Amino acid sequence: MIRLVTCLGIIAVIMLAFNFFTKRQQVQNPGQEVRVYSSRKEELLHSLFEQFTKETGINVQYINDEAAQLINRMENEGTATSADVFLTADAVNLILAKKKGLLQPVQSEVLNQAIPSKYRDSDGFWFGLTKRARVIVYNKDVIEENELSTYEHLANTKWKDKILIRSSSSPYNQSLIAFMIANNGIENTKIWIKGLVSNMARKPSGGDIDQIYAVAADEGSIAIVNSYYFGRIAASDKKSDQAAVKKLGIFFPNQETTGTMINISGGAVTKNAKNKQNAIRLLEFLASVKAQRVYAQVNQEYPVVEGVEISDVLKTFGVFKESNLPLQELEKHLTESVKIADECGWR
Repeated sequence: MIRLVTCLGIIAVIMLAFNFFTKRQQVQNPGQEVRVYSSRKEELLHSLFEQFTKETGINVQYINDEAAQLINRMENEGTATSADVFLTADAVNLILAKKKGLLQPVQSEVLNQAIPSKYRDSDGFWFGLTKRARVIVYNKDVIEENELSTYEHLANTKWKDKILIRSSSSPYNQSLIAFMIANNGIENTKIWIKGLVSNMARKPSGGDIDQIYAVAADEGSIAIVNSYYFGRIAASDKKSDQAAVKKLGIFFPNQETTGTMINISGGAVTKNAKNKQNAIRLLEFLASVKAQRVYAQVNQEYPVVEGVEISDVLKTFGVFKESNLPLQELEKHLTESVKIADECGWR
């Protein structure tokens, strides 16, 4: 009897040791990895990657850079690229990577069920992971909210020397121009761009957040920006940011017409991914409710998955009508958007 108990005890110890060793290997096994090229902020993704590794045992190696640099890098590396996943802001960057042959289609029921069709490529080349609205931020001291209406109205001479916006080389504005072409046609969009340019308070410079601060500093009266930039400032504890927010209002254009333009940040599996299945698992994780909550709370972005609660800051922005234009439609007009922006003087 004693021998039997002793044998059972030894077997139990061996099994525990085996389970521990197996789990340790699962977490630390260098063969279980996924490599990411990302233009998103490191502080946003780091905790998500850690959680993914904790749950799956798949280690995440990642490189951060500007989207254009990462696209060029993947082109130059070709089949030798180490990238399995491409994460970036704006549909334009995902569409460009697709057009350059840098992505591959993915068939995932998890992604297709979680992400509405208008926020993903119909053939599975890319998937939206968060949403942001292209909004108007205005100085409440000089502009009444009822004076604002549509993107189109910003070309009216009423706004002469009042508008702040970044360069047309920004993917955010290339998307906006493509959105305008999709809704209004090329010729009307040319007229709109010329009017917008003539109403600019200064030559385009800086990013979206710089435009917001410039409105607060009375360098212009209104700015066209992505909603999460204003959300970040509103969530900030800095006294200067809180002082700026008190002066500013946020407005969602085109509520009586097309609805406000919605863009995305998103992800894709690269054409030459060495760890394709791990790459798909990472995208599926980023589309999970827990990851969507992090995006919403940390970066003030709207979840792309329906039913996920938005942040308290975003709740203060109110409910608004979103455009129903599928983002894939922008692909048809991107070349034209860059061309006519240059032709019409929006540098």
